[in-house]
Amino acid sequence: MAKMKYQIEDKPRFWVAIGGGLQHVLSIIAATILVPVLIGLPQQISAAIFGCAVGTIAYLLITKRKSPVIVSSNFAFIGALAMTYTDYGYLGILLGGLFAGLVYIVISITVKYIGTKWIEKIFPPIVIGPVVALIGLSLAGGAAVDIVTANGYVTSSGVHPYNLLALLCGLFSFFIIVILSVQNRNKTLQIIPFLFGVLGGYLLALLFTGIGYWTNNDYMKIIDFTPLIDNFKNIGITSFIDYPRFAILEGINEISSGEVKLTAIGVAEIALAFIPISLVGFSEHIADHKNLSVIIERDLIDGEPGLSRTVLGDGVGSILGTFFGICPNTTYGETIGCIAITKDSSIKTIFTACIMCVVVSFFSPLIAFFRTIPNCVVGGMCFVLYGFIAVSGFKMIQHVDLSNNKNLFTLSAILIAGIGGLALQIPYRIGVIDGTNLVGPVRFITISAIAVALIIGIWTYQICSLVEKHNILEEDD
Repeated sequence: MAKMKYQIEDKPRFWVAIGGGLQHVLSIIAATILVPVLIGLPQQISAAIFGCAVGTIAYLLITKRKSPVIVSSNFAFIGALAMTYTDYGYLGILLGGLFAGLVYIVISITVKYIGTKWIEKIFPPIVIGPVVALIGLSLAGGAAVDIVTANGYVTSSGVHPYNLLALLCGLFSFFIIVILSVQNRNKTLQIIPFLFGVLGGYLLALLFTGIGYWTNNDYMKIIDFTPLIDNFKNIGITSFIDYPRFAILEGINEISSGEVKLTAIGVAEIALAFIPISLVGFSEHIADHKNLSVIIERDLIDGEPGLSRTVLGDGVGSILGTFFGICPNTTYGETIGCIAITKDSSIKTIFTACIMCVVVSFFSPLIAFFRTIPNCVVGGMCFVLYGFIAVSGFKMIQHVDLSNNKNLFTLSAILIAGIGGLALQIPYRIGVIDGTNLVGPVRFITISAIAVALIIGIWTYQICSLVEKHNILEEDD
């Protein structure tokens, strides 16, 4: 591994830091803005960008400025966030982000005082790997719907019908990302393929949309320009500079307006939706920091700042990322790729990227433009992003011995429960007719299929391990 041009503690010249920071922003911006779009809250794009900056700054401070990582919107929580917002509003999202962060904080305290040996016992690769893969696979259906959706074409019943031109735009975006990622001539393009994928898909969609307006053909109107039109409808200061709609402010508005949907049962449902995914995210945290440790030739896990601090930083970053953004954060592999290629691991560069994100989040025209990116182009990106999540999970088990029945049964149980959609519904209210006849359960607390798959996987592995130990003892006797 080639040595860093700029080490963690180095302070590059101003313009070097600006250039390096911009590189990081370009590498993470597409994925960062995608999460609020996918959960149905495109108006929160600016907040997501701001939440990335605040969460990352918190992470840098907690890790004593010794771990050059950007944390931003976590795709693993998309399903949980969409469900939570629909059922419980912004207060539900705030609570979910708090649960996610607290999981990391508890793990951090445990690691600090007990060490790390327990992690491998409870969350071995054969458990975590397929669960990570399930997160990507569970999102695949949404990508398949988005890639054939033209935002500018709506039927009289308010439906976006299947659109072949939208599919063409989405696939065009997808293949730009693929080509730029696999080519070796330009290393810089390898770390910002999503930016050019979005731009390429958008330009093609813009061409079709222009022809659609020129010929009065609704089918060709791929892009919906309403966000840009609304932004400049009444020209004023907010048309150019506006504050992000932080989730914490939206939650306060729900309380003040009396529109609170969060219930006591809802708290339990949100906990069961967010906590298991946080445990899966913890394994990704370890993998990212191991990878970064190799790149910068410093042990971030067993050395400085240590796993307890990096996990704590990720947890606090997730809470702040939700409160001042819209989603729990996670470490971004894109920024690790930037460091590997530019050989710049300076904390000053990472901090510069955070300042840029803050500035961008207040720039109304750019945020309005982001909101016009059509679903089909987003779907093209998701073909890659969701696939990466699934493949990263399977990579965790590439060296696992599947001829061992313990591993085989664990993997089988997780995949079938997750792909089959085995959610767990726990009844808590019985229906009554005329005040006398019981009609059975009518309200449930639901544990998601991914959470159930994780629980079944852990128990299957532990039970098989106990049987193995018993077999060994019998053979010794």
